[in-house]
Amino acid sequence: MGERDPWEGIDEWDPFATHPVKESVHSGDMSLKVGDRVRLVPKGRADIMDIALRGKLAVIESIEVDFEDTVHLAVVLDDDPGRDLGLAKMVGHRFYFKMDDVEPAEGTFVDGGASPQ
Repeated sequence: MGERDPWEGIDEWDPFATHPVKESVHSGDMSLKVGDRVRLVPKGRADIMDIALRGKLAVIESIEVDFEDTVHLAVVLDDDPGRDLGLAKMVGHRFYFKMDDVEPAEGTFVDGGASPQ
């Protein structure tokens, strides 16, 4: 049985519509879910953030699908002093990466991301 179409019920493009959100995503032999810890390993050098965040540890806060059906992982950095703002979905404290720009890291976060196991 296949996955449910995340765009089911959306008739036309609406830039203000709520984007589909997933609890988990699978690609090849990698499976990730909200709350998983990852190490950021951006493949490209699209901007300074790819370079600055390379190797950082983060927790997946949300898994979102855009209008072109591309999966994006919204992550919050472990060492961000404004981590609580990222968990509250505030701009500047959440970063988006594709699945091939992260690798699983040891441990997961508990209590909404407060401390690693």
